Amino acid sequence: MTKIHFSKIQTESKIIKARELQIELPSTPVKYYRHGWQSWSLAAWTSLSPLPVQKPAIFHPLQVDAESVHESRPNGSWLGAVEFADGNVLLLGALATDTIVLLEQDQLTGRSEAGDVEWFMAFGREDVIFAEYANALEHRFGSIQRNDTPRVWCSWYSLYHAIDEPALHKIFDELTDLPFEVLQVDDGWQMDIGDWTVNEKFPSGMADLAQKIKSTGRRAGLWLAPLIATKTSQLFHEHKDWFLRDEHGQLVSAGFNWGQPLYALDTTHPDVTPWLVALMKQVRTWGFDYLKLDFLYAGALKGKRHNNMPREAAYRESLRVMREAMGADAFFLTCGTPILPALGLCDAMRIGPDVGAHWEKHRDSVLFYNFTIPGTRNAIRTVINRLWLKPLVRIDPDVVYFESNENSLTPEQKSLLQDLALICEFKATSDLPQWMTRDEYEHLRAYLNLNPEIKQTGRYTFEIGNRQVDFTPATELPEIPNGLVALWASFLSWLGDFHFVLRIFKWLDDEALKKRRARGAFC
Repeated sequence: MTKIHFSKIQTESKIIKARELQIELPSTPVKYYRHGWQSWSLAAWTSLSPLPVQKPAIFHPLQVDAESVHESRPNGSWLGAVEFADGNVLLLGALATDTIVLLEQDQLTGRSEAGDVEWFMAFGREDVIFAEYANALEHRFGSIQRNDTPRVWCSWYSLYHAIDEPALHKIFDELTDLPFEVLQVDDGWQMDIGDWTVNEKFPSGMADLAQKIKSTGRRAGLWLAPLIATKTSQLFHEHKDWFLRDEHGQLVSAGFNWGQPLYALDTTHPDVTPWLVALMKQVRTWGFDYLKLDFLYAGALKGKRHNNMPREAAYRESLRVMREAMGADAFFLTCGTPILPALGLCDAMRIGPDVGAHWEKHRDSVLFYNFTIPGTRNAIRTVINRLWLKPLVRIDPDVVYFESNENSLTPEQKSLLQDLALICEFKATSDLPQWMTRDEYEHLRAYLNLNPEIKQTGRYTFEIGNRQVDFTPATELPEIPNGLVALWASFLSWLGDFHFVLRIFKWLDDEALKKRRARGAFC
């Protein structure tokens, strides 16, 4: 254990090498900065009190770092910061993967799972020290070239997985006069999760679909999740030995989605690397050069790997392999990704949970105390607390909304989401032309061409052009449930851990999606 006295970092930032490092604080802080593990995990300034373990537990592998989810002390992946009563902030951040920072009474402690690593420490104004940390990370991990970020239309938030060739062709034709650089095909084109070949809904094939997009003058984008698979997939059936297992030889859970348990590839297995390389090259051969790789956390789950190496280091190596295989001219967006291991290897990174056509749900935010579940408030909360990453990578806050026909967000809530995307300089939407009024359509067109001057005036306040915007209301956490509310929450989360219950909810969602698609005038 290496101990550092606070006085040594009061005047200038400091870097020191240690496996475990402890900083003695001069007084009890008033707030702690929790930094979540991956894209969807909560990042927020909170009180020092323990937060409830988010529910249901079945989702822990795909929402948080399952290795620290039961840690009651305030903690964060790779970094943590404390704010004192005078407004000054002390930051402790690793310059390496496989690390955690905890607040233990009046001590800020950094721990490494991978031996001695370098730690960055700084005290002072929040904006200054986070900028210094970002600069130190750039020297260790690299950063991306700051070219223009493409404006993107994606299929997910309008049709979800209910896409097919005729529907997408119709949409692409109707988007021709809007200034998008990328049209991205999301989930729903593949045979199965793990089998990244085209299904029967796209009889002309993926190369034809990419060509259709390019015929409109746009880049062709594609979603896939190469590091996970379901048991129903041919990949799992034929290559069970490729999947991550624990010390007892049991498959490591990668969570639950698509009505099925998910499993993670062992990216250090000698046969997995050439498979990933071939997959990236196949997608490029089809004609897609904007690649959104999702559910990437699976590559960094704890397990017994073919090569014994730290889990996040193994994940970073898999990203390097895929980045090289897809080519330097591809635009690479990571999602559901552990944050630090992806720096320097991707062009853009999702830095918050999925948005939704709703603000928040009482069940998720209050009863489950789960801020990783899709919802617009959840997305805004975490993204606004990760803006410090902007010098290192293009930061993706997810899509914005304009249409109101299939949307329960108020105009003020939609505006707040749109303003956040302006701050991030990443504009994307999934709205369908036939769901928008003429005014909404023209609003979208004007928005895509906006380039306002932006100035941050406080932790959550900004000047955007001549407007003052305050995100503070979106960042607040609800009160912790207690009494009968807590009992009801426990019962619901217990139900939510059963596969059959989740499959019932999926069936209900699929039925609602059929009606939604029918309202889209595709049938």
